[in-house]
Amino acid sequence: MSALCLLALVSAAVALFAGVTWGLTAFIVGVLLLLGWHVHNLIRLVMWSREPIGTPVPRAAGSWGQVFAELNRRSRVSYDMRERLSSALERFHDASQAMPDGVLYLSDSDTIEWINLKAEQHFGLDHTRDIGAPVTNLVRQPEFVHYLQAGKHDEPLIMTSGRRSGLTLQVQIIPFGDDQQMVLSRDISQLERLETMRRDFVANVSHELRTPLTVIGGFLETLVDGLDDYEREDVMRFLRLALDQSSRMGRLIDDLLTLSALETGAPAPAEERIDVAALMQEIHEDTELLSAGRHTVTLQMEGDGVLLGSGKEIHSAFSNLASNAVRYTPEGGKIDLVWRVDAQGAEFSVRDTGIGVDPIHIPRLTERFYRVDRGRSRETGGTGLGLAIVKHILTRHQADLRVSSKQGEGSVFSVRLPPARLMALPAR
Repeated sequence: MSALCLLALVSAAVALFAGVTWGLTAFIVGVLLLLGWHVHNLIRLVMWSREPIGTPVPRAAGSWGQVFAELNRRSRVSYDMRERLSSALERFHDASQAMPDGVLYLSDSDTIEWINLKAEQHFGLDHTRDIGAPVTNLVRQPEFVHYLQAGKHDEPLIMTSGRRSGLTLQVQIIPFGDDQQMVLSRDISQLERLETMRRDFVANVSHELRTPLTVIGGFLETLVDGLDDYEREDVMRFLRLALDQSSRMGRLIDDLLTLSALETGAPAPAEERIDVAALMQEIHEDTELLSAGRHTVTLQMEGDGVLLGSGKEIHSAFSNLASNAVRYTPEGGKIDLVWRVDAQGAEFSVRDTGIGVDPIHIPRLTERFYRVDRGRSRETGGTGLGLAIVKHILTRHQADLRVSSKQGEGSVFSVRLPPARLMALPAR
């Protein structure tokens, strides 16, 4: 039974026993009390609607209790849905922040709506101050502005960063939503450097092979066209020069194959126990043979032991350093081969009194085909790959190459090996 019906019955009972006036008065008072109760619950409902989402719905009796219970149920459903959406949005933001690519959301007027950390780094932006700003006011590079406004985004834009030196970006714009756009940026600086290295490598190899091929071709053409016009001594000289150039190409190809195997991560050869004394003696003999008496070559041993590693690779690295000293030391100079063992491991050094290297060139000495003096390197038979091979071999053996040099006074190339690579000689 409703509250109004109950009030009418009570008023009729009062009118029956106390008179019509009192019955009417009781009805009016009851109606006012009922209205006050409804107004009170309406005010509670209004006040609850102003509270933060998630605030419990007030409790009430009667019909208002049913209303509040239904509102409470709907509120819980909405709150749970809001929490799920909030959690999903937070996960989306976290995933966007963790992306290796930069992400920018632009409105229909090209203002920044959202930005992740990578995009901040790529474009030099700051989300705390740049949200809501037109992107073209902040990224002012003409190629980016033209790409954004052109409306043709099938192909990505390759651009250099105006904020960070040496940074190359691949930018792609993707339309979505109501005339909104997403700007994706990717750092391709390393890929650009690798592509530049590839182009330089191909150009260098072509150049290094073209010179001996030209010489060989020239000699052979000369002999084919007029063999009977030359003395035997001249013919033999031409053939020896052609053979020298052929040998040079062979060395270059061998070094290229070795470097390729090292750079592509080919499995390291099985480690061996290398007798240091025997290795140093072999390097010393090879260096004297290469020098052919033009230099004083000494070997100094401060400790011996056993070295763990690839005997072929270690011999190649040490021999490269010694042969470089021979090539760049004038006749009459001195070359010292030194092996030293200490508490920090071991060190193999090649000291010479050669022409030396300007310190500005030292950081680039291990680059492929990098030469301080191209003419002298070719005269001495160098391929320009020796120190690049040394660097990769030492890396595989956890060793470091250290270089000190002074022009006109000589150089010291030192290989530093970790203690883990050393063992004592077995007792005899």
